[in-house]
Amino acid sequence: MRKKIHVAVVFNEPTVETAAGRKFISEMGEIEPAVTHSQVVSGHQPSSVDLSEIGVLAEREHVQDALQEKGYKTSLFNMNSDIKRLIQFIEEKEPDIIFNLCESVGDESTHEMFVAGIYELMRVPYTGAGAFALGMCQNKARTKQALSFHKIRVPRFALYKDANEVNADDFDLKFPVIVKPSHEDASVGIDNGSVVDSIAGVRKRVRYIFQNYDQPAIVDEYIEGRELNVAIMGNRRPIVLPISEIDFSGLPEDYPRIVTYNAKWMEGTQEYKGTVGICPAQIPAEVERQAKEIALRCYRIMGCRDYARVDMRLDKNNNLHVIEVNPNPDISDDAGFARSARAYGLCFDEIINKIVEYALERTP
Repeated sequence: MRKKIHVAVVFNEPTVETAAGRKFISEMGEIEPAVTHSQVVSGHQPSSVDLSEIGVLAEREHVQDALQEKGYKTSLFNMNSDIKRLIQFIEEKEPDIIFNLCESVGDESTHEMFVAGIYELMRVPYTGAGAFALGMCQNKARTKQALSFHKIRVPRFALYKDANEVNADDFDLKFPVIVKPSHEDASVGIDNGSVVDSIAGVRKRVRYIFQNYDQPAIVDEYIEGRELNVAIMGNRRPIVLPISEIDFSGLPEDYPRIVTYNAKWMEGTQEYKGTVGICPAQIPAEVERQAKEIALRCYRIMGCRDYARVDMRLDKNNNLHVIEVNPNPDISDDAGFARSARAYGLCFDEIINKIVEYALERTP
């Protein structure tokens, strides 16, 4: 009898409660809350926590179910921010491949690349981007520099390590600008105060990011227009899925047209209710062609594998500006990647199994 391929679904459980105030129960017992519901609703999130992992908690068992249905042998492993436990698990269980759902270590999202590095050192195949690509894409400034070098249009930007560095004499960006943490994802640190139109506003926001997230702030020229998400799957011949758009028409007039933390994660907020994903996006055929071509170039330039998502803004002149490249994006059933995959004709189970197949195909 042919041996079943063993797929280990590895994740790292967050150490914060959800926005609804729930506690999570893990293999290690209860995880005590580290942030209150009111803090999250107000837009305050601790600098050390990547709350996008809440989505991972919801999807991990769905991933396992999809793999079991396909005939794989599976196991779920909560790394619990303990690299030694991860190494021990791999040595003892000897999985044939790891479905990598880890997005942080020790609540630091910037450390997700280290987990991929462990897989590589132990020579175990895994899904998604490699350590270098994860590290590069986590650094928003480096990503923009790399894409700009390859003649891909990105917003003009500046990087500030301290609010005192911001002064009118050498500030050459066009207002309004959007100020974000330079090493976060999942819209952490982005709220309705992120778009500012004065030097004083930039200085205040840079100070806020440094104090709350303990990292530099990246200041981008704000691109007025539509927001597009382009999902890609595959390696040798990647498939560009139907383009999705974030519809901001449901937001109050005085809210910036951006995807804030609340818009992405907080169901009860105006931002969440006022930002709706539409797929396929209703855009001109030429814009669609260009967006897919640009996304594919970004995918290759940044070293993405198996699956990724490229976010863009479409300005009033139909120019596309890449704002972010997301390796290993959220693949939960209600996320943008799954929305694009459904428009292509793939259900959740098919997404999961294709990701594993792509990873196995590139494994020696």
